[in-house]
Amino acid sequence: MRQLPNILSTGRLILTIPLVVLILINTPAAYLVATGLFIVAAVSDTLDGRLARKYRLVSNLGVFLDLTADKVFVAALLVALVQVGLVHAWIAIVIIAREFLVAGLRSLAAAQGVVIPAGKLGKQKTLLTLCGLGGILLARGLRGATAFPLGLASARHNPASAADWLLVAADVVLLWAVLWTILSAYEYLRGAWGLLTQAEGAPMERGE
Repeated sequence: MRQLPNILSTGRLILTIPLVVLILINTPAAYLVATGLFIVAAVSDTLDGRLARKYRLVSNLGVFLDLTADKVFVAALLVALVQVGLVHAWIAIVIIAREFLVAGLRSLAAAQGVVIPAGKLGKQKTLLTLCGLGGILLARGLRGATAFPLGLASARHNPASAADWLLVAADVVLLWAVLWTILSAYEYLRGAWGLLTQAEGAPMERGE
């Protein structure tokens, strides 16, 4: 039981590989299988955190694996979807750049003995991103369509099928996730501004 959260995080990392391969195959059947793997990975993301907190199984290794798996999973999916033309590059850049920004701020804070907790907007951003990506995978599997031709919408003109409407909804959610990504980045920057602007070598109070 103690290693179960770490096993789930590691499994999510491993699942990223076949998931990316299936996206690059770029066929409806491959996307349906990818949707199944995506759901398994998303559920594991929820389970490992809850198990770790409920049974007090939090460890440095567990935190590292969980954070790494989450970032690699989302970033790999975005890059793969950009490769096959289902997501515009600017969307992937915004979401991935935010992860680098937050990682940098947390590293700087850790060097000062300060912990920057996950923000509410960051958690909401993650949920929105996963819902958007999962919706695109499922819609692509149910019916082929061209996503984000202008970076703003993905369904064909006059969508007629449920898959088309699902793709439109997924696009809207992903764009919503981009907005929340930007707001979340601002939230982290605002919270760490004192750390960024303090004089070199000056101590910073915990929780400041």
